[in-house]
Amino acid sequence: MLRKLYDWTMNLAAGPRAPWALGAVSFIESSVFPIPPDTLLIPMVIAKRQKAWIYAALCTIMSVLGGMFGYAIGALLFDQLALPILAFYGYADKFASFTERYNEWGVWIVLIAGLTPFPYKVITIASGATGLALPVFMIASVVARGLRFFILAALLYWLGPPIRDFIEKRLGLVFTVAMVVLVGGFVAVKYLI
Repeated sequence: MLRKLYDWTMNLAAGPRAPWALGAVSFIESSVFPIPPDTLLIPMVIAKRQKAWIYAALCTIMSVLGGMFGYAIGALLFDQLALPILAFYGYADKFASFTERYNEWGVWIVLIAGLTPFPYKVITIASGATGLALPVFMIASVVARGLRFFILAALLYWLGPPIRDFIEKRLGLVFTVAMVVLVGGFVAVKYLI
């Protein structure tokens, strides 16, 4: 089953609609979707190494635009969505101190979260909810997401064939590690925020 899924993903990655899918996933992952764009970026660069930089740029642009959407959710829908949940759990009063700390360290939080497997949507929504300055958020997002996707694309561009061989020979191990990283990101959200 895993082999069929891998083959399907590689065929999708080499297909004409792959950039559209990559752009859509990059956008919605930054605000609501749980699956990171790396899951499409990696096979797309492996399938078409000559387009690595185009794919990385597409990921970066759409991720930052999606981050702006997440920021808007936090800024415009905080009272309707987040505040009642915080009040129900008794955290509404603590949010003011969280906001001060978040804005003090906001640029670093966005940079670190944008580079790591930490769910970026949490940071985009929190940035809007706490009123982190939009220019600070945008610059940190462009730097962090750009570094993440261009470094990944560069590694795959230069090491593509050996990485593809490694993945194909150890598909089960690669899948397990990817799932551990994905679940670890959600656990980190639960205990760190």
